[in-house]
Amino acid sequence: MAQAASRDSEFSGTKEVEERHRFNEANLDKWMREHVEGYSGPLKVSQFKGGQSNPTYRLDTPGRAYVMRRKPFGKLLPSAHAVDREYRVITALHAQGFPAARTYGLCVDDSVIGAAFYVMQMVEGRVFWDQTLPDVSREDRRPIFEAEIMTLAKLHSYDPAKIGLADYGRPGNYFARQVDRWTKQYRASETEKVDEVERLIEWLPKTVPQQERVSVVHGDYRLDNMIFAPDTSQVVAVLDWELSTLGDPLADFSYLLMQWIMSSGGGRTGLVGADLSALNIPTLEEAIEIYCKATGRPGIPDLNWYFSYNLFRLTCILQGIAGRIRDGTAASARASESAARVVPLAKSSWEYAVKAGAA
Repeated sequence: MAQAASRDSEFSGTKEVEERHRFNEANLDKWMREHVEGYSGPLKVSQFKGGQSNPTYRLDTPGRAYVMRRKPFGKLLPSAHAVDREYRVITALHAQGFPAARTYGLCVDDSVIGAAFYVMQMVEGRVFWDQTLPDVSREDRRPIFEAEIMTLAKLHSYDPAKIGLADYGRPGNYFARQVDRWTKQYRASETEKVDEVERLIEWLPKTVPQQERVSVVHGDYRLDNMIFAPDTSQVVAVLDWELSTLGDPLADFSYLLMQWIMSSGGGRTGLVGADLSALNIPTLEEAIEIYCKATGRPGIPDLNWYFSYNLFRLTCILQGIAGRIRDGTAASARASESAARVVPLAKSSWEYAVKAGAA
């Protein structure tokens, strides 16, 4: 319990804005007066503790609280940190009644605070950083996991064209595009040669599964990217849409299932070794059953390829963090710990590739 409390205190809530993440608050106040309906200062700015990708701030005023997400300052990888895309997708989904925060405005003029940013509603509720939910009663744990899975099924039920997102992703096989994208990102931030990554870069493109459905995919769908109501299992907001696009919904769902096969590390917790029955948390098989029933799927394919792909993708994302450490733009004190996981994740990815038939 003490460990969980420590993790929650480390990631949850706000802190004073770090020196390297400061910006011209007077400029932001002026921009909000001009662009955010109903805004009235004075403005008080603090920084959220969690996350290490796009720096995120809490903006408090006497009448309302807001959230601002911005691109990191400094040198960035191509296509990374696209806050304009985040803004677009959550605006569209909020209009459908999906639990995404209401948006108030987007600014792509770097001269205002030094980087593109957007402002959205501050949604109050609970964020769970520990997958075993140690601070939640036994009877409430399963409903939280069910809500997590059902919310993803709801996201995958939308026809992108009908909600104004027909061009939100490129055509063609999603997994092929993603493997290509993350390979390029990996190469752009590569700091050492990793044999398993080299094998995966060769094997994954040759073995991508056929895509049968297209939906909005979140890209980083997991428990700590969600806000739950203070007293119920209702999901009131899904956060961090930076990696969202149009693609194969099985990418999102198999990524969600990773929490059942991954152990704790890098500040995240997994369910490996947990007594799921005693905790009243669904098993991996039960999670699959819930999702398939909600989406009308007869079942899902063998997961080994998908797990290999997801671990490869995580490897590339963490290599990007290693690259940002090298370039001095990493946004979290835990960045070094994340970067240290690159090689272990690559090895684990290759192990699942072997299970999927790689030689």
